[in-house]
Amino acid sequence: MTMVHFRKYHGLGNDYLVIDPRVNEVDLTPDAIRLICDRHFGIGADGILYGPLKGGVNPRVRIFNPDGSEAEKSGNGLRIFARYLYEKKYVDEKNFSIETLGGTAEAHIEDDSANLIRIKMGAITFLSTEIPVKGEERQVVNEELETNRARYRVTCLSIGNPHCIIPMEDISEDKARELGPHVENHEMFPNRINMQLLKVIDRATIGIRIWERGAGYTLASGSSSCAAAGAARKLGLVDDRITVIMPGGDLLVEISEDEQVYMTGPVERVFEGRFHPDLEERISGMR
Repeated sequence: MTMVHFRKYHGLGNDYLVIDPRVNEVDLTPDAIRLICDRHFGIGADGILYGPLKGGVNPRVRIFNPDGSEAEKSGNGLRIFARYLYEKKYVDEKNFSIETLGGTAEAHIEDDSANLIRIKMGAITFLSTEIPVKGEERQVVNEELETNRARYRVTCLSIGNPHCIIPMEDISEDKARELGPHVENHEMFPNRINMQLLKVIDRATIGIRIWERGAGYTLASGSSSCAAAGAARKLGLVDDRITVIMPGGDLLVEISEDEQVYMTGPVERVFEGRFHPDLEERISGMR
């Protein structure tokens, strides 16, 4: 294995490593991903963005969770990857598309430094077969879900990846950590699911706490923000322009009449470096 170069960014405390296959040779097996993302034995991250991949008209990225599984889409990950593409001059304009496992997203660089990025995340669907949620085909809106010896009213949707939103009067990290594993792995969700605890503050503001499938408790999440805002709007609790408050910071979510979702938020570059030979040797030994 050659020396692997990476860049690390964060979006509101949700941090990712960008590993570029055009300049690196690395076998990202699930075991290798878990080691790289480990905050004690590896570099530490909430995930890995592997791209741009060759082939296709638009830049394509694979998104890996720290447990080694692959995610369909990530809002913060897309903003980070958009900044990487712009910095590396893989794109010539400030408007461009990115291909993910969960569909095409459109990026717009809001400033010359690429600190603020807007992403068109795509359309929301509440249809059970597209999320997916078990049972007869239906819109999963304000349904009862029993989990962890309690019953909750939930709204589920997909925005390229699956989400379960639970409105509550009081939300907290402790509650998200308590409920998250039960909801993520609930038998109703055959592909597992992301969970957001939702508190509506007013018609333009919500707060959320997040449990991400494959990652656990997370300070911020772009797709979770879009999902929670979309669920709150579906329930008639907010209007079309929503500020989403999270422990890591705030995102702006806008929803059009045809359920298209736009997300705007910051990206910061943290550092860049290369894998030490000791780490590379451990990764090689996992093959």
